[in-house]
Amino acid sequence: MRLEILPVPGIGDVTEGDDLAALITGAAPWLRDHDVLVVTSKIVSKAEGRLVDVPADGPERLAERDRILAGETARVVATRGATRIVQTHHGFVMASAGIDASNVDKTRLVLLPVDPDASARELRAALRDRYGLDVAVIVSDTMGRPWRNGLTDVALGVAGMPAIRDHRGEVDPYGNELFVTQMAVVDELAAAGELIKGKCDQVPVAVIRGYLAATRDDDEGAGALVRDASMDLFSLGTAEARAAGLRAAATLPDRTGTEAADPVAVRRAIDAVGDVVAPGTRFTHVTDDEARAGLAATVPGWPASATGLLLGAAPTPVDPADLVRFGADLQRLRAALAAEGIDSTLLPPPSGSAASATLAL
Repeated sequence: MRLEILPVPGIGDVTEGDDLAALITGAAPWLRDHDVLVVTSKIVSKAEGRLVDVPADGPERLAERDRILAGETARVVATRGATRIVQTHHGFVMASAGIDASNVDKTRLVLLPVDPDASARELRAALRDRYGLDVAVIVSDTMGRPWRNGLTDVALGVAGMPAIRDHRGEVDPYGNELFVTQMAVVDELAAAGELIKGKCDQVPVAVIRGYLAATRDDDEGAGALVRDASMDLFSLGTAEARAAGLRAAATLPDRTGTEAADPVAVRRAIDAVGDVVAPGTRFTHVTDDEARAGLAATVPGWPASATGLLLGAAPTPVDPADLVRFGADLQRLRAALAAEGIDSTLLPPPSGSAASATLAL
């Protein structure tokens, strides 16, 4: 396979209502059947009127941007300072929901297309029906990647080709059957197109020639690239996942009641708060009877009628130093819960604080 990556200069500034098919064919009369057009999402958004007015600077601009970001967000994944990693209503996980302030007037922000797959299909149809061109279209945007520095372009929408090249069931040259290999080819093509489009060169469209021998419509589009939530092992940032674990730990059912806690949920919650306590402490979930029996046997004078203890952390056998350590660990856990703004019925704030309450033992 021999690929060519060709820039399409001369498109100029795109405004709401512009005909992208006409602009592209006017700037690239040399287009051929089976070319792949990589079109920056920004010009698609501009043509579709996906721009919002904001103040040019100051706190009012930040407040308005936050309001707009909230409207574009389906789920917050991680927050660090002013940075927001969110899942958009399309299903994409990206910084600031793809809201962009580059290559646009200072008093405007550009939002992602409402439906990038539909935008790609519409442009492909216009090029075919009006200009007789059978091409594939990729709508691309820039994203970061977890655990890797730097940005790259990826596909938000696609028409005329599948988003994924599925190698499952094929056999490699060594006779090994492939079971999981699925290549996100439209992301690879989007990144290749970005090599010649750049960010400051006003070249919003690239053409990749030689990859396709024929086009093929695929109804799933770039939606095939969005990982299902049930398969997402990293659905939250580290701090957010930890806070969720603390919430789960703070709202475990009261063991004085009749309903037993889900052991799987309990184990998950205990694992989530493991980093809060002193190194070496091992938390376990115990029943009231186990707690009473264990403490009555090891601590002189411990009341056999004590109820409500959910967490046991002391090694066996118990000595006063271990109990002091356990008490210190509970204080750390209370502080962590308070720092996360989590109300806990099981581990109230330390005695003497403004919101203090008595821990029932």
